[in-house]
Formats: sequence, C-alpha cells, structure tokens
Amino acid sequence: MSEKLLNPLDYSWLLVESRETPMHVGGLIPFTLPDDAPPDFLRQMLADFRAVSEVQAPWNYCLQKPGWRRLRPAWRECEDIDLEHHVRLSALPQPGGERELGQLIARLHSQPLDLSRPPWECEFIEGLEGNRFALYIKMHHSLIDGISGMKLLVASMSHDPEQSRNLPPFFAVGFPSRKRREAPAPTTAQVINGLIEGARGQLGTAQDLIRAFASMAVSSRSDEAVAIPYDTPLSIINSRIKQPRRFATQQFSLARLRALAEAGNSTLNDVVLAICGAALRRFLEELGELPEASLTAGIPVSVRPKDDEGAGNAITFIISTLGTDIENPRERLQAIRHSTRRAKEHVASLPRKAMTQYTMLLMAPYTLSLLTSMAGRTRPMFNVTISNVPGPERALYFRGARMEAPYPVSLVTHGQALNITCQSYAGTLAFGFTGCRDTLPHMQRIATYTGEALSELEAAYAPPPAAKKRVRKAVPMPAPVEIKKPRAATRKPKAARA
Repeated sequence: MSEKLLNPLDYSWLLVESRETPMHVGGLIPFTLPDDAPPDFLRQMLADFRAVSEVQAPWNYCLQKPGWRRLRPAWRECEDIDLEHHVRLSALPQPGGERELGQLIARLHSQPLDLSRPPWECEFIEGLEGNRFALYIKMHHSLIDGISGMKLLVASMSHDPEQSRNLPPFFAVGFPSRKRREAPAPTTAQVINGLIEGARGQLGTAQDLIRAFASMAVSSRSDEAVAIPYDTPLSIINSRIKQPRRFATQQFSLARLRALAEAGNSTLNDVVLAICGAALRRFLEELGELPEASLTAGIPVSVRPKDDEGAGNAITFIISTLGTDIENPRERLQAIRHSTRRAKEHVASLPRKAMTQYTMLLMAPYTLSLLTSMAGRTRPMFNVTISNVPGPERALYFRGARMEAPYPVSLVTHGQALNITCQSYAGTLAFGFTGCRDTLPHMQRIATYTGEALSELEAAYAPPPAAKKRVRKAVPMPAPVEIKKPRAATRKPKAARA
C-alpha cells in the first residue's frame, strides 16, 4: 500500500484532537490465568508480543504527515515499528481489586497517543486478585471503530482453550486478506465518464439530504417523542472538560435484559437506554442538577455492509430521549421505545450512498464547535453518547487464559463529559463508563445506579402476585338434638283447697 486516504469522518477525529480531548478508544479485557500457568506466564507473553517480526494492517498504519493542516490526510504502512513502545507492562499492588484497576485504566486512558507512530498501544496489567491479569488496548478513533476492533479481537482468539495456546498477538493477525485482481489503468474516456457519474450521484444525494432533514423537522413538531439534534437541555454533562478521566464498569446477564425487553415489547437497546436514563436521573437529582426536560442520547449505528472488512468508521447517529423527566420506570421505557423506533425509521429511509454526507452534516455544527472552542459553551447535539457493540456469543481464550469480559473505554470531549458503551459477550453485557474526572464527581455511582435501576424495572414489570383463594374451612354440623315430647299427665290434679 502506497497510501490510503482517510474518509471525511475518520479525518474529523484528527481535526478535533487536543490534549484535553484525545480521540482514542480502548478496551479493558480481564483474563483468568490457566490452571497450569507458570509464575512467569505474563512476562513470557510480553516477550512474545515484543518479538513479533511483522505487524499486520491496520496496526502498521501511520499518518503520512501528522498534523491537521495536511490537505490530503492519508495512512501509509510503517515498516519499522518499535514494539517496546507499543507493548508495555503495568502492575497493581497485590491483591489488586476493581477499584485499583479502574484508577489505573483512568490514568492510562488520560494520556494521548503519539500520532507520529502507528496510533495504538497495548498494556499488560499484572497483580489482579483472583488469579487474573488484564490487557488494556487503546487505538485512535480515526484508525478503527469499535465494531471493527471487536472483529480483530475475535480473530486473534479461539473458542478452544487448547487451540489458543500458540496464537499470535492481535496485531500480528489483522483482517483476513482478500485476493483482488489488479484492474487495468482507466482510459481518459473512463475517467471523464466516472466524473460525470460522480457528479450526478452527488446531485441525487443532495436531494435526499434535503428531504431527510426536512422530514426530521416536521416529525419533531408533530411528535414530541422525536428527538432532534441540538434540541436538548443543558446539563453539567455538557460543559468543558479537562484531561484526567474516571472509569467504572458494570456487567449484567443478557437473559435478564432480554426478559425485560420482551415484557416491555421493546428491544434490548431500549432497556439499556432505560436503565442508563434512570441512573442519570438519580445521579443528577442528588447533585441538584437534573434538568426539567429529558436528556437525550446519541446512539452510534453501524452502516457498514456485512461483507465490508474495512477498518475505518462506517457509522451514523440516531438520537433518542432518555426519559429522565419521567419518574415511572414503565412509562420511561415506553417513551424510549417510541423515540428509538421513530429515529430508526428516519435513518432507514436514507439511501446508503447518502449516509456519510448525512452524518457529516449532522455532526458539522458540533465538529465546528470543537474546532472553535465553543463546545461545552453552547447547546450540545445530544447530552450523552450511549452505544452497544455486538460481541462473540461464546467464551474466548488466548494462550489458555479465559477472557472474562470486554469493557469498552471510550472517548469524551468538550460538551460530552460522559460516555457509556457496552459490549455483549458470552451471555453477558459489559458496560464501560468513561468520564471527565473534574466535571463529574463520584461518576462511579452511575454504574452502581444502573444495577439498581435494572432491579426497579424488573419489579415494575413483574407479574402481580397471584391472588390467594380463600378456602373456607368445613364447619362440622352439630349433632341432631332429639326433641322430647312432653309426657301426658297420668294423675289428676289435686283439688284446690278452699
């Protein structure tokens, strides 16, 4: 590959990069050590990672010329990669608990990536309690999105613990290569025809975009449940942020969430939004910062074709209410259900060729606010990003160690001080809560409150207790009483004395 141009959406992540708002995403992946693991198991695996001779795409991509002023931003393949820089080791004081692990991840995630190198890093973490270790992997959002990252992770592991013993590191696997025939050089006539067809396509796309935004505006006036961009209340979540981060995790059984979705005639994503909305309502209410109008969520939706193995971003956003102005959990879920259904219908009406332009126009005011330092000082596009990344349905192993959960660690920006991302895995849904340390005090409470909100929603949809039938005890009939007739007189009455 000589060079690979970045699409406009990928490039936008580079444009808004700053020290306070590094544009990388990541994942915390705890593992359980195999029973036969030697004492130096983790150190040996670290050495194996650093000894890899060939790094595969996209992990070998670096920017042609780092810096946002380049007119034609492009990736190029980097031949000399310093793996000691990209693969590192951290240790927790034993026994390392969840609190200490979260604090370490928050500190690691606060540091920006070096954009003069391939923009990714992998941290080995030892010292976890319970015979465990963890990997923390972060990558720039312009390089890869969450769904593509999950595909690469799955491709580097195995469902069989024994077959996983000798697997190479994830950055030595890359995407499955496809053999493509080299096309002959186009003729002048073909180039001209291609330009004409491209211009026609752009004209058609412009009409679709005008129709899409007009439809959104009309729908919002006729239906209060339709959430539209930049029509959302201001909250402390939407202020300016600083570099330090907070990170917290939560995990639920998919069976519990699906049972609730079925009971509420909704989707699993609707249930996720409902418990997050309830947690945010309680969190902000305790701080005295709950807006009267409902907060809204921006939900990334993948628009990548199933057969597309690209690593760039192929997403758009739908916007939904979170029902933070609704106290009743059942009513909150139904409001979210209606809002997400209308948003999905709107996106489904767009042709695929117009999706990138639609997303860029949708995010243009927000991107402009980031570039002009107005983000966090003006009304946000939506209050919080909540995304759900699909993952493998069966347990995965690497070098005999079982992956416990994939906790997403996402990005926050000015005007978006909180991000909630969850990922399914082996019958569970793992949540990662990433926030600005200074903007959101005690942010870890939100993770705890989602658990309590789930229990509250389950209680709201629990069937009423079956009414107990009153069984009357049989009252024994009294024994029949024999009524004796009076005897007939046998003696004559005495005569009365005078």
